[in-house]
Amino acid sequence: MRQGARILIPLLAAGLAAAACTGGGATPTVPNSQPASGLAANPGNPGSLPRNETLYTTGTQWGPPANFNPIREWDSAVGTKGLVYETLFHYDPNAAELTPWLAESGGWTSDTVYEAKIRTGVTWADGQAMTAKDVVFSYELGKMKTVPFHNVWDWLKSVEAPDERTVRFTFSKANYQEWDFNLYNRVIVPEHIWRGRSEEDVLNGVNDDPVGTGAYKFQSHDQDRVVLVKRDGWWGKTALNMDPKPKYIVDVATPSNEVAMGLLLQKGMDISNNFLPGVANLVKGNFGIKSFYDQPPYMLSANTAWLVPNTTKKPMDDPAFRKALAASVDTKKIVEGVYGNLVKAASPTGLLPQWEQFVDQGVVAQSGFSFDVAKAKKTLADAGYKDRDGDGLVEGKDGGKINLTLIVPSGWTDWMEAARVIAASAKAAGINVEPDFPDYNALVEKRGKGDFDLLLNNERQLSNTPWTYYDYMFQLPIQKTQNVVNFGRYENKRAWALVQQLDQVKTDDVAGMKALTGQLQKIHLDELPIIPLWYNGLWAQSSVSVWKNWPSAAQGAPKTAPAMWRNWLELGGFETLTQLQPAAS
Repeated sequence: MRQGARILIPLLAAGLAAAACTGGGATPTVPNSQPASGLAANPGNPGSLPRNETLYTTGTQWGPPANFNPIREWDSAVGTKGLVYETLFHYDPNAAELTPWLAESGGWTSDTVYEAKIRTGVTWADGQAMTAKDVVFSYELGKMKTVPFHNVWDWLKSVEAPDERTVRFTFSKANYQEWDFNLYNRVIVPEHIWRGRSEEDVLNGVNDDPVGTGAYKFQSHDQDRVVLVKRDGWWGKTALNMDPKPKYIVDVATPSNEVAMGLLLQKGMDISNNFLPGVANLVKGNFGIKSFYDQPPYMLSANTAWLVPNTTKKPMDDPAFRKALAASVDTKKIVEGVYGNLVKAASPTGLLPQWEQFVDQGVVAQSGFSFDVAKAKKTLADAGYKDRDGDGLVEGKDGGKINLTLIVPSGWTDWMEAARVIAASAKAAGINVEPDFPDYNALVEKRGKGDFDLLLNNERQLSNTPWTYYDYMFQLPIQKTQNVVNFGRYENKRAWALVQQLDQVKTDDVAGMKALTGQLQKIHLDELPIIPLWYNGLWAQSSVSVWKNWPSAAQGAPKTAPAMWRNWLELGGFETLTQLQPAAS
């Protein structure tokens, strides 16, 4: 899932957070060569760490930790970013604002100059002080062409440190939306340790002795887990008035969702960020298991699942055909039948509930779609797609057979079932769609090359701005391999120009943002390059046997994200750790 040169800056951070846990719910089968370390028989390996001081987590890592490299935000060991290495800011989705972190403040001193003030008293785990020079060094790593945030240097002219506490970023043009996103996604690394590393080592090095500013450091790792231990004297305890409660965090790579559920029920797991079917029974039963809501949808929304047509292939190149396809999908059957109401049907715009203020209801009323078989059939007929041979399925405008394949990864059982529902719904409207379940790696290759008809995808997480959503949908130019955005290869120069214009609207100019997102929604709903179906949940099932005060909708409970997924520790996941309380207290 890694791309070489010219990846757009925020997109790995926003979109590649453990696809298996945030996309399909089910875990691919673990290879036989990967031991499960007797997890089911010995939950959490009790006795090795004091249970009342240890938080056991799962749902992000599906195999042995690949690396501890914070530049690789998509496959580094859990906690590398957020617990060990930190960013200048966090983002609070509830308040919709940046929270100062390594930077105590930041702001635009002119239209193209941003200055951040770095906190005093921040130290690296080896005792050395962190200064503005470390921030300059970290951003200048992006000058290396294969580093994921290399493209920031297309519009960032210079980074300098006028003094030990000030970092000055000077831009050739100011992409305000993207920059705010950047501020809570780019990790800061120590210059005295990373200086002199080759480009290959910066991007692909294991970094097996990580030294960060964060509240934790890695204590050990094995085939199925990483163990983090709290750092004495973490700077944030004083400066932020925050103190994560677990002394140890053990993230376990469970070999299946069934094992994760077993560990929860056996009190050997404290939080599972896996998709677990039957959560209603767990929450309503006497199992000591909590979710954010105690009724449907049980989970917060994390990202949007789309049906993505390959717009370079007939008949998916025809907006009328795409509209008919959208009207053919019985999303309610997916929400209720596949997920048991653990997810919510998406708005036609696909914008997450947290972005509801940006939904242009007038555009939705005029151009939105809903499940309507009769309308799907009429749209097909009006556009020239007719059933000429009486088999109940329409042919193309040229009379040729339409045989479409919808791919989702093998083993992602919820998405596989959803694909079956979509295929059956499409056939009822006269569109021949067959589901297919390739190996995940094979699917990624097909997706990148454009070698598919239809696929399900959800590569856009919640962020500070709907700009990230439209950047995914409309980004140009189309590359030979599309690894992170616009898999359907849809080309609309006006839409892309509007996305770039949106990027340059200041993030506090809500009216200016709405004016542009409304235009983008109109293009989206008239053209449907992607078809929003449902909101995937921020899967989180928590046990109260050892730790309590988990986030929930209950009055007085924390409202932060109950998540250990990569890139979510800056979206409230870390703050959740600071609000936990020992269940025994």
